[in-house]
Amino acid sequence: MKVKILEEPKLEFGNGTHICPKAGIETLGVYDTHDSLRQTDLRLGIVGRGEGIDLMDVWLETCQRGFPGKKSKSPIPNLFRSFMGFSEQSGFFSKFVYGTPFTRTLQRTELNKIMKLSDRSERVTECVDLYFDQIRFIVENRNVDVVLCVIPDEIYDSLTKEESSNDKKKGKEIEYNFRRLLKAKSMHLKVPLQLIVEKNLVIGKGGQDKQDDATRAWNFCTALYYKGNKTIPWRLLEESHKPRTCYVGISFYKSRDGSTVSTSLAQVFDEFGHGVILRGSPVALDKEDKRPFMSEAQAYDLLSSAIDEYHHALMQMPARIVIHKTSNFKPSEVAGFTAALDDRHIRLKDFATVSNAPVRLFSYGNYPPPRGTLLNLQEDMGVLYTRGFVDFYKTYPGAYVPAPLRVQLYEYDYSLEEICEEILGLSKMNWNNTQLDGKFPITIECARRVGDIMKYVDVHERPQISYSYYM
Repeated sequence: MKVKILEEPKLEFGNGTHICPKAGIETLGVYDTHDSLRQTDLRLGIVGRGEGIDLMDVWLETCQRGFPGKKSKSPIPNLFRSFMGFSEQSGFFSKFVYGTPFTRTLQRTELNKIMKLSDRSERVTECVDLYFDQIRFIVENRNVDVVLCVIPDEIYDSLTKEESSNDKKKGKEIEYNFRRLLKAKSMHLKVPLQLIVEKNLVIGKGGQDKQDDATRAWNFCTALYYKGNKTIPWRLLEESHKPRTCYVGISFYKSRDGSTVSTSLAQVFDEFGHGVILRGSPVALDKEDKRPFMSEAQAYDLLSSAIDEYHHALMQMPARIVIHKTSNFKPSEVAGFTAALDDRHIRLKDFATVSNAPVRLFSYGNYPPPRGTLLNLQEDMGVLYTRGFVDFYKTYPGAYVPAPLRVQLYEYDYSLEEICEEILGLSKMNWNNTQLDGKFPITIECARRVGDIMKYVDVHERPQISYSYYM
């Protein structure tokens, strides 16, 4: 056993590299700054009740001007960085376009009717239909890049509270989730959605997660930029000596009724962070551990489709495939994946299970081990801290004791350290969060959001392949 602290991966921006998304965007500009096809005007549709639309207008206006950080109150200004503003002059080099022509107001009487429904599943369904009708009107009659759905606080509470004991006794076991159902139902309109609860738009009060205004503005504007511009605000720094690599995250999700039938998913990313989403077929459960797994044929078909999508997007085949799963690889899966690679003459492969580790490391002092700490247990297994003390922040930015990842290799051509370095880099590729210490790599992180929404997409409907429709 040995312990090593891996170097923090660098990100590439418009005019240089940095380890931090916020600092990189502010000082170097978004990655695609010099792309002639980049949109500088992000057209935003807005759906909500009158009070919510007013709050959104104020929030967007202030986001364009910027928010001060906690520098005057905090000794860790890099963590609580001010937001420089969403403008054409710096950072994102873009502006928001919104207003009355792009706005649809929900009637208070319609919202009140929904509130009076006693069955939560009916409330969810009716509210989804109410928002969907207005979203569809905007998309079909206005040229917008993202639709913002502002949810009243009382509606949000009504839709998210648990079913009563009486409802459970009636056998209502089908999942009804407003956010997931609305995103799935709107997917064919081909415009991403951003859902915001009204109380999260109140400036100076702290949102539902109690983040400061500047942090919320960073995350909100970065997500909108990614969703609306169809490009990435940063990417991993290219290493010229490495072969072209395709990263594939394999996951499973259950149907809405909670049955034992699960369906496979593949999240495909190149080494820079561009990605596509693919849906596989229903799979079986292992008789012993009750976890889903793919047959050899299913594994072959899913990986073959993933490689074909990669080839279609980049117009060349990868030289190396890396597969991440949260569960152990079954022999049938390894055989199917390997056969798909052999048929396409891809020689380099690394199959790794990435899951929560059952062990913890202790460090001297008041902070947990640094992010990037790798405990090498054996040649094919290690413990990796993707969350921990961050030197750039001069603190540990989490609220709880961080849990490291267990990385178990199966088929592999690269070393454990090299694969963990990649996992550390891929943990910074979530454009829903501008903090540099994501826990899971995007191959795994994206799986949860995609599976939650994919279960609402009809099996006969072709789902959108961009992550922007699921985040």
